[in-house]
Amino acid sequence: MAGKMKAAVFVEKGRIVLEEKPIPDVGPLDALIRITTTTICGTDVHILKGEYPVAKGLTIGHEPVGVIEKLGSAVTGYTEGQRVIAGAITPSGYSYACLCGCHSQDGAGTKHSFKAMGGWKFGNTIDGCQAEYVLVHDAMANLSPIPDGLTDEQVLMCPDIMSTGFSGAESGGIRVGDTVVVFALGPIGLCAVAGARLMGATTIIGVDHLPVRMEVARKMGCDHVVNFDDADPVEQIMALTDGRGVDVAIEALGTQGTFEAALRSIRPGGTLSSLGVYSTDLKIPLSAFSAGLGDNKIVTTLCPGGKERMRRLMNVCASGRVDLKPLVTHRYKLDQIEEAYDLFSHQRDGVLKVAITPN
Repeated sequence: MAGKMKAAVFVEKGRIVLEEKPIPDVGPLDALIRITTTTICGTDVHILKGEYPVAKGLTIGHEPVGVIEKLGSAVTGYTEGQRVIAGAITPSGYSYACLCGCHSQDGAGTKHSFKAMGGWKFGNTIDGCQAEYVLVHDAMANLSPIPDGLTDEQVLMCPDIMSTGFSGAESGGIRVGDTVVVFALGPIGLCAVAGARLMGATTIIGVDHLPVRMEVARKMGCDHVVNFDDADPVEQIMALTDGRGVDVAIEALGTQGTFEAALRSIRPGGTLSSLGVYSTDLKIPLSAFSAGLGDNKIVTTLCPGGKERMRRLMNVCASGRVDLKPLVTHRYKLDQIEEAYDLFSHQRDGVLKVAITPN
């Protein structure tokens, strides 16, 4: 497809700028999506700060909501003009990783696996969706039609934030009646709270210090919100659980401090479910790890993707059981993407998520 489009491009550490790029050509199994809404993720800020390496000139972004502009010659089951989303993780459906059930790791274990992020391609190893158009490879495995009646903003969290947050609860193996703690209450942590509630947790503790996040956490299902500025959060969690500790701790920030606090918060036999993206080595203190004898589990999860995952998440949105609209706190046009990055990366003005729409 001839022509140019605007795209947010990584130039160098500290600089993501809006540039013009060619609109991608469409291969047989691809689909070209005209973006109607997208957003900025915390991982994009890691890229901006140089904490996660990507190639110069890459279009950033991995949370697409849009309309099918053009279908590849071999793609069936979809129509041009259809509203769709695709997950941040875009499995092929036929790799070794996919066929052993690890769809998120599609692409790892190959000559391209110098990346730490498995099957995350958009805005990582291929051009992403902070642009007017994005090319979706393996379209039949990844495009999920948006149900009638759902707005862009209602499904905007599905590609990454909702899928990641919910997967923290799922990987943690939460059971009915469990006590769960979530460190910290950014967008992923807030989705983890909502996911824990859906999974059957009956006591959910959130840890943060920002008033806006703590207020939204209560709406999402937190029974207790611990302010780490007031006192040691682990001591506060132990007081709330009568010294027992929690069944599952979800770590949703990616720092040594939150990882260690989560580990110290779980009961013997409990699970630490880690969602954070870490930019330095982690240390596991002897006492927090019970010298290796605590029957504890540490599990990590990369955002599940693919069209079936997206279908299920949109079903949750349509059901009304979870309302993630409050997470969108700011709205910008694509032309304002650099301004939006400045706001989001500095966490000003109570920002949770930013909706980016075409000009």
